[in-house]
Amino acid sequence: MTVNIKQLVAAAVTNRASDLHLLADSPPVVRVDGKLSPMKEFGVFDAGLTESLIFSVLSEEQQQQFKRDLEMDFSFTIEGEHRVRANIHRQRGMTEAAMRLVTIKIRTLQELELPEVVTELARKTSGLILVTGPTGVGKTTTLAAMVDLINSERECLVVTIEDPIEYVHHSKKSIIKQREVYSDTRSFAEALRRALRQDPNVIVVGELRDLETIQTALTAAETGHLVLATLHTPDASQTIDRVVDVFPPYQQEQVRIQLAGCLQGVICQQLFKRVSGPGRVVATEIMVTNPAVRNMIREGATEQIPNVIQTGGTQKMRSLDKSIAELFRHGIITKEDAQCRMKEPDRLMTL
Repeated sequence: MTVNIKQLVAAAVTNRASDLHLLADSPPVVRVDGKLSPMKEFGVFDAGLTESLIFSVLSEEQQQQFKRDLEMDFSFTIEGEHRVRANIHRQRGMTEAAMRLVTIKIRTLQELELPEVVTELARKTSGLILVTGPTGVGKTTTLAAMVDLINSERECLVVTIEDPIEYVHHSKKSIIKQREVYSDTRSFAEALRRALRQDPNVIVVGELRDLETIQTALTAAETGHLVLATLHTPDASQTIDRVVDVFPPYQQEQVRIQLAGCLQGVICQQLFKRVSGPGRVVATEIMVTNPAVRNMIREGATEQIPNVIQTGGTQKMRSLDKSIAELFRHGIITKEDAQCRMKEPDRLMTL
């Protein structure tokens, strides 16, 4: 059976897959609603076929880079229909790939069923907003929706720094400049530092990975820019700890002061399979930075932040546990899924 990448991606999209895996000595495998499933209709791919399929979407320069580095992240579009973020790597001497399928259409915050407070945060004109959660919970999708809202409503210059570029934005009211790490710039930190000289109103950082990137992002947020970024942290208090702990001890007090002054909010995400029908639904923890939270950040008392979130309903804050409990109460997710992800599963029925 003759097969190409376009056919495989199209089949994965038809199956509503979020990811496509190309493996040696295996059929292609898709992840649908969080579960892996082989596409047996394509048969088993040997190592040679798997490598040739992967190399078919690489330029000559990219092929040479992969042969040198043995792993690579990149993105590509198939005839304007499907956008793919890919990681290729070697495994037991064989070339394999993991591909994240990205919709061409950027969904709105309402279509993503995110709370209204996320829209309010996106309309801020300065400060730092962090979207956090494990890998694969839609952080980049949320960032894209926030940028699209800004692009539709405000006359801004938006600079994004991504590795690689997933969602492609077209300028509407705003001017959008998208820079890809290793293609358009050497690193997140260098691109972020240079972005401050490019007259931006909004800076989007795909991921806060290291001390230099975090330090520059804090400076940008302090100096009147709106900075949107992601982190791999499970909740708001641990997000603050992660940012501070990246720095050496002698700098941490100053960083807490900086963070307390510029942080606007933290959005933590988890994805759940719906009880009825296809697709997944998002649960969110929302922390809006009020005077009490700012004081806790300055004092290093982040262990008290969950209490502020639980009692901050009038400011549209909510804990992840409460969000999960609401999804269960409305019959959207199962009790087992809810309790599995909650910090305090015994409180499900109370919440």
